[in-house]
Amino acid sequence: MSKDIQDSQLNSEERSHTETRHVVIYGYTRQELAKVIRHFESQLPDFVNITIDNSNLVTKITLTGVNTGLELLRFKMNKYQQHLNMIFSEEVVTTEDKTPAQVLGELLVERELSVSCAESCTGGNLAHRIVQVPGSSAYFLGSVVSYANDVKANVLNVPRRDIDKYGAVSRQVVEAMARGAAALMRTDCAIATSGIAGPDGGTKYKPVGTVWIAVKYNDQIVSECLHFSGDRNTVIESATNHGLIMLINLLRNCYVMQEEVNDE
Repeated sequence: MSKDIQDSQLNSEERSHTETRHVVIYGYTRQELAKVIRHFESQLPDFVNITIDNSNLVTKITLTGVNTGLELLRFKMNKYQQHLNMIFSEEVVTTEDKTPAQVLGELLVERELSVSCAESCTGGNLAHRIVQVPGSSAYFLGSVVSYANDVKANVLNVPRRDIDKYGAVSRQVVEAMARGAAALMRTDCAIATSGIAGPDGGTKYKPVGTVWIAVKYNDQIVSECLHFSGDRNTVIESATNHGLIMLINLLRNCYVMQEEVNDE
């Protein structure tokens, strides 16, 4: 066997292979995540690199491994991904390189469901995120940006007495918005938001960053009161992410009910 052929075979055997694994989780700030994942990071071998992309409580953890032994590399990478799944068992959104909007879209397509939105403080950002996903016309019917109370009442049929009694940023109003959007557009699911994005408009009991979010799936409707920190855009993006995650969890039957909130 010639030296050139031997060298070629040797190079082929020693060729490095690259394997990538993803875990997308929800609910951690960068500071919280650093504490939780510190030990896991310290156990990774030199041939595995970890990158963490955290944005408004959505975190994509990417593991990239480079080694010459392909089968062993795949085994190790699967093991590290499974370890992350165990650490964040209740917070995992997907183990693929996908956004919450993509995950929601896949769930809706699989179950042949449709969705609509009723947006106040998010101002159409939910609709924007949803339609960024190719093929979203199969399940997304539309969104009502009901910024004014008159639009909430006249278009979405939110009872004016609820707006007057509880305020636009309340459980009663946001749940009525979700029902109204679903009825108006005849969808199986709906997401509704109403809050105070800032920098002005907050009160002692409802400070800037307070957002009520409701999601509806058939006859089920759940709502949560969140208090997001950051500037106006951060509050809008955070509320958008949370609304998507709430509906994903409701569809997956793993939604955890928020404790009763008294915001009156």
